[in-house]
Amino acid sequence: MKQGKMSEPRLSGFNDEQDLKTKKILKSYNQANPDSDNMKQVWEIKKLGEVVDIINGRNQSAVISESGQYPIYGSAGNLMGFATDYLCEEGTTIIGRKGNISNPIYIEEKFWNVDTAFGLYPKNGYDPKFINYLCQTIDFKSRNRGTTIPSLVKSDLITIDVPFISTLPEQQRIVSILDETFAAIAKAKANAEQNLKNAKELFDSYLQGVFENKADGWEEKTLGQLCVFTQGIQRDVKLQSEIEGANQVRFLRIVDYTQGNEPPRYIDFPGDKYILNTDDVALVRYGASTGFVCRGLEGALANNLFRVIPKSTEKLTTDFLFIYLNSPIFQNVIKATMNGAAMPAISFGLIEEIPFPLPPLKSQQTIVRQLDALRTETQKLEAVYQKKIDDLEELKKSILQKAFSGQLSASGLAGLKDEQDFKTVNV
Repeated sequence: MKQGKMSEPRLSGFNDEQDLKTKKILKSYNQANPDSDNMKQVWEIKKLGEVVDIINGRNQSAVISESGQYPIYGSAGNLMGFATDYLCEEGTTIIGRKGNISNPIYIEEKFWNVDTAFGLYPKNGYDPKFINYLCQTIDFKSRNRGTTIPSLVKSDLITIDVPFISTLPEQQRIVSILDETFAAIAKAKANAEQNLKNAKELFDSYLQGVFENKADGWEEKTLGQLCVFTQGIQRDVKLQSEIEGANQVRFLRIVDYTQGNEPPRYIDFPGDKYILNTDDVALVRYGASTGFVCRGLEGALANNLFRVIPKSTEKLTTDFLFIYLNSPIFQNVIKATMNGAAMPAISFGLIEEIPFPLPPLKSQQTIVRQLDALRTETQKLEAVYQKKIDDLEELKKSILQKAFSGQLSASGLAGLKDEQDFKTVNV
């Protein structure tokens, strides 16, 4: 799809070099547009502490009550109970003092903020939603003062330079346009997310149908009748290296399959019985990823995974085994086992009794080809819809940046809802 030209959608704070750049933009705009839709209003740079009061949160133990009428919110805007008193007025924006420091959340009611959350409330009768939108343009992450847990400091926040226009009617005009525009973006994003979900479910639905609509010639077996299981090897972290040495192989851990972005580790060659090839299949044995099906890497398998090996490739191909292990007929048993368990785990004894409907070898090969083709198409769809979602997020950032740098008149900002850059990501 041809993309419309979009202004640079970078979201950033206003400090150091960016402060100077923003000041130049605002000065240029105000000089170039003295009679524009801005109604001769002048944008200026203010300190955040000049436009908002920053309200410290407090421990909720003294006010929490089942009969409390005011919600208690954490740094992520999560409801933590109800209080008999409140600290923040309606229209306050929450930002984390610790933890969630980069997602300003607008609260429409009076509430109690816990001690890990700041409340940002407008001074001088400024529009509360205008303040919230302003906060969304600030790069709070760059103000992080924590080492292990992200943290903000009040004395630092009040010094942040922000672009600001002080007249209430102009603030309300901008808020009205942003509300309408962002509602349209939210609707488009919801449609894209539903389409992404549908694309993912398409493959799963077909996969389930493979084992529900069995043709003639299928046999009813169990996984233990068709496969053997071998556990990986344990290696202390002191015996693992980040650089491959002589006579070493890659050490295949859970994170190598479930995350894929961890630097590889290597160990001394442990013997052929522990070596996995790219076509071989393994399962995660315990932990949050119990039952995850692993394939595509070569190396020595760690002991929290185990290999699943067909007893006879004349009876069962590894490709069809991979499909079966990902199917609901197998995964539903694993999920039932994990439900409520503090440390989910599966044993050889558990999985060897799971039913395995087995088609003839030629049918296995046909099913594999069909599913591979379907997987390719659904992955293409997923990529398309994920890009639409990403484009919508970038568009929102771009609009905010324009709105708070004085680059858009009322007609220009309203017109953005119909520009090509919005149409290209509208679904």
